[in-house]
Amino acid sequence: MKPPDSRPLRPSALEDTPAGASGKPAARTAATKTAAKALAKPAPKTVAKPATKTAVKMAGKPRSKTPATVPAASDGSDAVARPDYWDEACRHLVKKDRILRRLIPQYQGASIESRGDAFATLARSIVGQQISVAAAKTVWGRFEALAGSAMTPAQILVLAPTDMRAAGLSMRKIEYLRDLALHFGEERLSVQDWPQWEDEAIISELTAVRGIGRWTAEMFLMFHLLRPNVLPLDDVGLIQGISRNYFSGEPVSRSDAREVAEAWKPWRSVATWYMWRSLAVPQAY
Repeated sequence: MKPPDSRPLRPSALEDTPAGASGKPAARTAATKTAAKALAKPAPKTVAKPATKTAVKMAGKPRSKTPATVPAASDGSDAVARPDYWDEACRHLVKKDRILRRLIPQYQGASIESRGDAFATLARSIVGQQISVAAAKTVWGRFEALAGSAMTPAQILVLAPTDMRAAGLSMRKIEYLRDLALHFGEERLSVQDWPQWEDEAIISELTAVRGIGRWTAEMFLMFHLLRPNVLPLDDVGLIQGISRNYFSGEPVSRSDAREVAEAWKPWRSVATWYMWRSLAVPQAY
């Protein structure tokens, strides 16, 4: 899911340091592992269709313009955006993976959604660290009310720590939020350039901010920039979903998860989202 870096794991609301997802896998039978591989085995090359221009542009390659589905990175917009690649990704995945062929039709019309504001998205991830989904929602609501009509770096920097504490924030989270506000307010982050950057470059810049680890950066890529090919191996929900759907509930290692996800490329974000949905847990970020 470095300095002490926790985050609001969706769906499990755990710390940025993986917990529960990377325990030592129990020995599994060769038959089980072979069956799991078969379920996620890619279709023959003659069946697979060439990746579209959208897939190539959004799968970690340099980008020349902001995808149409993503609002401006710091415009404060609350409008929900749905990825324009979603239907194409689903068609691809049902052809490549037998488990997803069963799962995807169960959630017609649903998808990852972005609300478009980079600062608010990251601030919310910090607020929700190490607490349950329900508690995170409550604290965020209080924090929003305290901040006023719009969640901006300038507003966060003028809030009194005592008032932030009263809203339910720990001193460490207050420090993280202020550091995030300084990074945005002083333009230390290349927010406007992120749509053109590769995924790993964005992760590297974000993880330099206190309180943001790789998991949080990956969730930002998925839920804010709507990147289609992110595989968050530190995410407990992803590991649990793969365990339940591909290994009959047996423990799963990162290597196992990575192997299963080979069949998901270049739409690993989409497949990850369906793994979460298969657990019947909240998918908000």
